[in-house]
This record gives sequence, structure tokens and C-alpha cells, in this order.
Amino acid sequence: MKHRIVVLGAGYAGAYVAGNLARRLSPKDTEITVVNAVPDFVQRMRLHQLAAGQQIEAPKLADVFAGTDIRLRLARVTAVYPERQVVAIADADGGGGELGYDTLVYALGSHVADCGVPGVAEHAFHVTSRPAALRLRERLHSLDRRGEGGRVLVVGDGLTGIETATEFAESRPGLSVALIARGELGARLSAGARRHLRRACDRLGVTVLEHTSVDAVEATRVLCSDGTALASDATVWTAGFAVSPIAAASGLEVTENGQIVVDDTMRSVSHPNVYAAGDSAYAIGDNGRPLPMSCASAGSTGRQATDAIVGRLTGRKIAKGKLDYPGNHISLGRRDGILQMVDEKARAKPKYVGGRKAARIKTGILQISLWGISHPTFGLPKRKRRLAAAPDASAEKALA
Repeated sequence: MKHRIVVLGAGYAGAYVAGNLARRLSPKDTEITVVNAVPDFVQRMRLHQLAAGQQIEAPKLADVFAGTDIRLRLARVTAVYPERQVVAIADADGGGGELGYDTLVYALGSHVADCGVPGVAEHAFHVTSRPAALRLRERLHSLDRRGEGGRVLVVGDGLTGIETATEFAESRPGLSVALIARGELGARLSAGARRHLRRACDRLGVTVLEHTSVDAVEATRVLCSDGTALASDATVWTAGFAVSPIAAASGLEVTENGQIVVDDTMRSVSHPNVYAAGDSAYAIGDNGRPLPMSCASAGSTGRQATDAIVGRLTGRKIAKGKLDYPGNHISLGRRDGILQMVDEKARAKPKYVGGRKAARIKTGILQISLWGISHPTFGLPKRKRRLAAAPDASAEKALA
């Protein structure tokens, strides 16, 4: 019987893992199924651009996986039962059932976290899914259409919050955009990069409210811990991300926030036939610190999970790649940005790259990320890439 590999989620991590496994393992020996709730590949790193009104490509997963033997199942994952090695799913039409697996790749990603703040779920917008970004896009368009200078309040000064606020201010100059920062704006950046960020916010007209905490979100305002009430026509919540509770409910060993605890090959420490990649994985980097939820982490954990699965199924030595976080790449609209590298302790290095050059680098990173999903053999040595392209060949066996 074929070895059944089931990949949950087709974001940056899941789609990359599935595509590479399909090209590096023989379809005579393995059967790969990808379960995803929507038919498109979502460029999550660009959802703030979509919300701002730009056209962002959403390739069909059927096209992404064309030329492989991957089975795409459009369904929502409702539960994982690792002791029975099955996944429960629900189709959009109300059907569902269970999928059995021999190897499971858990890559369900993350979603917006309300951080326990009342009113976030009911009144705030976010940019962690395509439908949510489109809903926000329509709201911003309606505010622009009124021509009354609608007030947009972005809560959270992490990378997503900074990119969202600056993108909105540049794309929709008729709106008044404010950014709420719990501490100092850009606290994790070097001194020079912080100054660059402040200049960009000033240039774009973004009002920055530092050292401000939000206690509640209402339909037309935000209530702060100091008693201040800030009027808002559209509140965008970027103050945190959370993973699905499915892993914790399954009995897999997870952290307090629900991430799956894995070893250095992305293998679950409690269930050896389960792997995790992307935001769902609690992976310790080469510097001894947990990798942050990010696209960069999705790439490194996805590659390592792929190498581990291929190695164990073919009996070959498992390749060990770098598990590091090189730095932050921040867009400040379409023509400005910050490239901030970090040291081995994840501290910002003194030097940074800013301006148009940083913006071009960030654009290139986004293009490479999308290309890598659509061409999953990207990054392999030329000989492996050539063998993997042979439709009826097993690249790993041919290399043996």
C-alpha cells in the first residue's frame, strides 16, 4: 500500500511542503492529500495591500499543484485524532468525514487574536484572511467615497500594524490614519531604523500614539486604559496572532498558546508521525530561541519538515538546514521600506537599509515567496531539480 501523507493547510508552509514532497517522492510509493478551506493560495503578507485597494494575485491551488499527483481536498479541518491517525473534515456543502494518514503535516497557520479585549471580534477589522481584507477594503472605499476624511485606527505596532498603517495612508490619502503603539514605535529596530520609521509616518501623515493600551473596541471608537476615547470609523486590529485550538484538543504536545512542540526536524515530540511547519510549529532556532510567527519561519520550518519526511521515507540521511531568523523586512508603502537585520540573539544590528532600495528588496522577497510556492523545486541543487521534474521518476531513488 502507498504511504499516505496528509498536509493540513496550503499557506506558505503547507503549499511548499506538499509541492516539494510530490516532486521528491515517487507517486508509486506515496499518496499526498492537501486539505485547505479555500481553493486559492492566499498571499497573506500582502493582504494589507489588498485591503488598501490594490490588486493582489490569488493563484488557484489546482494550478499551483498542476503536474503533480497531489489530491486537493477543499474542506475545513475540524479535528485531528493522532492515536487513530485520522483527520476529521467538513466540506463546504455540509459533507465531510475522515481522512486517514501515515504521515501528517500540520500547517494550519494562525489567525487574528483578540487578546481578550472586549469588542474586537464584533467591531474590529483585520488582515489575516482574504475575506477579511476584502471586507476592510470595502469599508475604506466607502469612507473614501464620502469624501469626509474618515478616521482609520490601526491597533498594534508590530510589522503588520506598521505596514498596514503606512499602506493605507499612502494608498488612501483622503483618510486620517492613526497607529496605536503599546510602547515605543519600532522598539525592536535599531536607532537609525526607528528614526527612518518616524520620518516615514510623518511624511505619510500617520498619527502615532505611543505607550497606549486599548481596553475595549466599540463600533465608532476605541477606549484606552488611560480613559481616553478615540473616535474611529474603521478600527483595524493587528495586536496579535493565535493558532487554531485543534492541535491542543488533539492530544499533541503543545505550548500554552497551542503551537505544536517539535524537534529540530519539525517532528512532533509526542507523536512521531506528525510534523508541523509555519506558525503552527513551536520550533527552537539555531540561536536557542523560538522562531517567531512569520513567512521566513514558514520557509525554514517547511524546508526542514520536507527534508525530514523525505529522509525517513527513503532511508537517506536527513539534511539539516538553518533554523534562523535573519531580520525584519518592513514595507512603508510602495516606495519606502526598512530592512533590519538581527544578530544571533535576535537583537537589531546597528546598520539598516531604508528607502527605495529596501522597498525593492521586500518586493523581491514577496515575488520569490510566490514563485517558490508555484515552483516547489526552487532551492534544490540543479541535479535534484532536474530529476524532480521527470514525471515518472523518483528523484530520491535515482540519486541513491
